[in-house]
Formats: sequence, structure tokens, C-alpha cells
Amino acid sequence: MKGQDMPMEEVLWDVIIVGGGAAGLAAAASLLKRKPTLSLAIVEPSDRHYYQPAWTLVGGGCFNPEDTCRSTASLIPHAAKWIRSRVTRLLPQQSQVALENGELLSYRTLVVAPGLELHWAAIAGLEDTLGKHGVTSNYRYDLAAYTWECVQKLKTGRALFTQPAMPIKCAGAPQKAMYLSCHHWEKQGCLNHIDVHFHNTGGALFGVADFVPPLMEYVKRYHAHLAFSSELIAVDGPAQTATFRDTAADGSSHERSEAFDMLHVVPPQRAPAFVRNSELANAAGWVAVDEATLQHPHYANVFSLGDACGASNAKTAAAVRKQAPVVAENLLAWLGKQPMRARYTGYGACPLTVEKGKVVLAEFGYGGKLQPSFPLNPAVARSSMWWLKRHAMPRIYFSLMLKGHEWLAKPDKL
Repeated sequence: MKGQDMPMEEVLWDVIIVGGGAAGLAAAASLLKRKPTLSLAIVEPSDRHYYQPAWTLVGGGCFNPEDTCRSTASLIPHAAKWIRSRVTRLLPQQSQVALENGELLSYRTLVVAPGLELHWAAIAGLEDTLGKHGVTSNYRYDLAAYTWECVQKLKTGRALFTQPAMPIKCAGAPQKAMYLSCHHWEKQGCLNHIDVHFHNTGGALFGVADFVPPLMEYVKRYHAHLAFSSELIAVDGPAQTATFRDTAADGSSHERSEAFDMLHVVPPQRAPAFVRNSELANAAGWVAVDEATLQHPHYANVFSLGDACGASNAKTAAAVRKQAPVVAENLLAWLGKQPMRARYTGYGACPLTVEKGKVVLAEFGYGGKLQPSFPLNPAVARSSMWWLKRHAMPRIYFSLMLKGHEWLAKPDKL
């Protein structure tokens, strides 16, 4: 009954996967590749699936938004059952999940991969003005094209770009929006007439120090002003005014307002409520896991990957590509009462689009340790990495990762 609503028959599933996004689908494909006879269900309410890494390119006029969207039904593995519903509670003591219609599903093992929640309401006035008055965000499918519209229209004035507190998915995306916008303005000859500001709630341009110098070269090239420890807290769209809370080194803070002609916002992000409020959550609200095995520390039949996972890696689709085989091997080992051997080393990748046609490919693991896939200096902007980002990665995502073809993703061993 793939791709349609199905009755919730009384069954004990070998595996239930919560979430049919990148992490859930990749995990399902990896599991079924190894053991096609598994009874496996994917609980996912949406009938549309989005390749979100390309939304930055949409906002820079480099990718068609329609090409980032496919039907969920077309991506569900043939041996999996799609339960088109929403999970409302996780009940690990009973090895069950509760659905929005009140029904319960029972499992032998659970994979928690629902993604994260964009907390738009945390910024006062933002939701009322998104998509108008020059207020936009590449973090939403229906707004990425509006970003490009705003960039093309702006010839003079002030452009603000914001980044919330970590963790967020694709930590480089807030500044990537700035770089692609600035490169367009540079090519159009109007960059000198645009006052560009990047407000970062954190204290550094990028979390891995090796990549800060090449990024700073582009910040200087585009004459962008950096404001660290500067958090967007309110937006008045009609007045085109943004309010920030600036925090000093001694912990004191003050609020100030800035006028804008274009405002690209990245909202604060958190785990879904049914994760935050469950026994599976860690202190920060994400799914608690062992950093290497991705198994829950208290409920041995629970694993997690993707953006909701509480491991300290960067939340990127590239991380999922490495996590899915680890979860698959360790979950099947646990089901078979065998020792778990697969180890996740925290790999994540952030292709930093510093201009249209060049990318700094930041690949790193736990603790910021570099994990480059190619024998090249990773801190250099390259046209070859732009080709990888723009042309190869969407194909790798849809044709390999979501199909269980684990290209350059063989797990390390414990």
C-alpha cells in the first residue's frame, strides 16, 4: 500500500521510522538493502518531499524551485509501508508511537528522524511579513524564489542577513545567502550602493576555524559588515525595521533597531514538540544518542539520525549520508543480538557558495576535525566544488542516498 493511506492493522513492526524526509528515507533504504524481509513502516504526513540544500541556490537565481520538489510516494522504498499520518507521542517504555488519530503502532526497533522545527514565531512580527516588504528566507520553499526577486530588485539601500543561535540545519546557509546576493550585486555594478550587514547571534563567522580565513576574504570583497552576538528579536515589515538584541562580552545586552530594504531571516530552530516532550530527549530537547553508534543511551531499541538527532555533528544532508549506514548496521546487529560495529565520526559537509560558480567545500567531523573527501586544500574556493554542489549533489541525493546506494559512505568500525 505504498504511497497511500493504509489501515493500522495490529502488527508488531520490525522497524518503525518516524519521518519520511532525507534521514528517514535514507535509513529505510539502507536497512532494506541489507535485509529486504524487514517489516518496516515510515510514518510521514507530507505528500511532498523537498531537496532543501538547493533552496540557497534558488535564492541566488541558480536553481529552479520546482526541481527541488518530488512526491513522497515516488521516494518510499518498495518494501516499506508508508503510513501517512503524524506522530504525536513517543512511548519508548511500551515500544509504541501514538498517531494523531489516537492509534498506537508497536515496534521492535524505532528510528527517530522527523527533522526539526523552524520556530518563526520566536521573532516578533516575522510571520506576518514573510514574503513581502522585502522580508524573506531561503529556509522555506515558497520564499526562496522571493529572495531572488528581492535581490534582483535591490539596486541601492540596506540589506540585512541574520543567523540565529546554534544548532540550525546547514549552519553555513545564512551567510551563503549573503554571498550569492552580493555576487549578483557586484556583477550588476551596484554593490557599492548597497549597505550589507550580517547579524550573527553567535560569536564566530563559522564554527570550524580552518574555513574562517577564506570566508573573511569574501566578506571583505563584498564590503559586508559583521555583527556578532547580535540576535534578531522583532521585525516590523511595513516600516522595514528590524530589532536586534546585542550582547556584550560581560553579558550585558541592549536592543537597537535597523532600517532595511531587504531582510533575509534564518529563524531559530528546535526539535519537534513530540520529541522535546518525550523520554527520548536530552537536556536540549534533541534525541539523546551515543555519538558513535547513534543508539539511545537508555532505550536500546531506539536509534536516531538527521536533524532531530542529538549528536554534536553539523545538521546537514551530508551528515545523513554517513549516518544512515551506521544506523542500518547497528540496528540490524541489535535485532540479531550481535555486537554493534559501525561508528559515526560526526561527518558533515557545508558547501559554502561564496560566489556563483565557486564553492568552499567544508567537510568536518566531531570537534571540527577536517574530513575532506578529495586530495585538495579544502579551504580554497573552487569551480569544481560548485559543479559538485549545483549538478552532482542533487543526483547523489535522489539517485544514491535515498535509494540505499552508499557512495563514499561506508561506516567506520568501532
